[in-house]
Amino acid sequence: MTWPFLASYDGHLQELGDRKLGEMHQPSRRSLPDDERIQEQLRDFWDEDAKTYDRSPTHAATDPVEAAAWRALLRRLLPPPPASVLDAGAGTGAMSLLLAELGYDVTALDISAAMLSRAREKADARGLSVKTVQRPATDPPPGPFDAVVERHLLWTTPDPTSALAAWHRVAPAGRLVVFEGIWRRDGAAARAREWASGILRNVLAIPHDHHGAYDPEVLASLPLAGARTPRPLIQAVHDAGWRGIRIERLRDVEWARRIAVPFPLGWVEARPQFAVVADA
Repeated sequence: MTWPFLASYDGHLQELGDRKLGEMHQPSRRSLPDDERIQEQLRDFWDEDAKTYDRSPTHAATDPVEAAAWRALLRRLLPPPPASVLDAGAGTGAMSLLLAELGYDVTALDISAAMLSRAREKADARGLSVKTVQRPATDPPPGPFDAVVERHLLWTTPDPTSALAAWHRVAPAGRLVVFEGIWRRDGAAARAREWASGILRNVLAIPHDHHGAYDPEVLASLPLAGARTPRPLIQAVHDAGWRGIRIERLRDVEWARRIAVPFPLGWVEARPQFAVVADA
């Protein structure tokens, strides 16, 4: 998924904390263990976000240039089709649909039923076959899979190492391909870019990428949300048992996103995007 807030699942972190989701504060949840309460809040957030998530071309991968960049990456980084691929945190199916188009056997995993419903609708409309499974990232279907792909999920996972270890178990001889970014920016320059982003979006009548912001309690529970470098993610991949870890910058995706919106919005909101690839 890319987000609301701290940054925007694709442009994400900067709006987080500026808005609150009052509906997330349900007193009955206070009796739940912390991890269960956080999972419920995450599920509710993304169920609500499913209503507007695809209005962002970066979320839906509907821009033809960006979609082509993703197809090139998927074909180059993954085993050849018809390999079986688990798309973890599939959301409304951006990566799942591209994978299915390329001939992969795709299973879409997500915590949000509403997100997966949109993914199924889009797959049916395109005549594509995508299996869907509604579960947390730490509880994938048994597989075995030839590969696991995720795009912008691990930043919003309370226990990324456990999720990565669970994916390792269901792809015991497979490939891991993680698409993430650096969402956190600090200092006066970052504040100026956030201010400029808000002004430009208002002038250009481009809505925000998400319906609201994470609750501060949720945000505080996410170890990777505030990471300033890929190091914590790479450490989590290693600790989960994956080996042969390598990283590359996704400059084609960054370029596609910059040119997809009117200048200078794409430059103001640009974030470093990267792939971490490893083997079981």
